[in-house]
Formats: sequence, structure tokens, C-alpha cells
Amino acid sequence: MKSTLVAGLGQSLTYTIPVEKTVPHVYRESELFRAMPPVFATAYLVGLIEWACMELLQPHLEPGEQSLGTAIAVTHTAATPVNLSVNVEVLVERVDARRIAFRVKAHDDLDVIGEGTHERFVIDRERFLKRVAEKAQKAQQAVKR
Repeated sequence: MKSTLVAGLGQSLTYTIPVEKTVPHVYRESELFRAMPPVFATAYLVGLIEWACMELLQPHLEPGEQSLGTAIAVTHTAATPVNLSVNVEVLVERVDARRIAFRVKAHDDLDVIGEGTHERFVIDRERFLKRVAEKAQKAQQAVKR
């Protein structure tokens, strides 16, 4: 991670909500989800927040580094219909070695729709993928027993 990543950095990301990002599309195999109103889903709000934070981090990462979300505490207080835009504002609150804490806020064209905190951890992609493969192999061996 580069030394340019410091508390106080911020940016925003704007996204127009398509029907595919509404609640009925979260788990298509669930009748309960399919029966929900077609408004921006909390699950996709979380993903949009992660996206905004990843975009902020990207120029501050070294080759081979990525970040993973490790914590999120966000409200989702207003419904957003299809075709409205959502703007997510993210601010680096703290950099603690490889752990980065963000303050986040989202609003659509009319209302604040959510706010809270998000935390990401910077990883070495190859090392991480190796550990994941080892875990998958252990799980596969456990099933065979």
C-alpha cells in the first residue's frame, strides 16, 4: 500500500438503478424475494458502497494488492425506485496498517437513503488465493471422510 492513502481522502460514485438491482433480483430462487417491491435492494446498496470504497483505494494500492470488505454497519432508510440515481460518498476515517475504515453516506435524487461505516483490508491477491485454495482442498478432503 502506498503512503498516499491517508485519513481525510474522499470521493463519490453515482449509479443509476436498473431493475436488476431491485429486491426481487437478490435471490431469484426465493419466492419471498421475488414477491418484494421493485426498489433498490439493501444487498446492492452494500455492494455499491464497497465499489465506491474500492475505487477510492485503487490508486493507492501496489501491484498485486486488492482490498476485501471486512465489516459494514449501514442503515437503509428510504426506498429508491428504478431509474433514480444513487450517489455514494465515502471518506477515509482511519488507516491502521492494512485496515481502512470509511464513513459512508448514500442519497438518491430526493433523499438520504443510508449511512454508516465500512471497513476494508488490503491483501496480497496471490497469497490470499493460495489460502482460499488450501481451504477448499481441506473442505473437500473432509467431505470424503
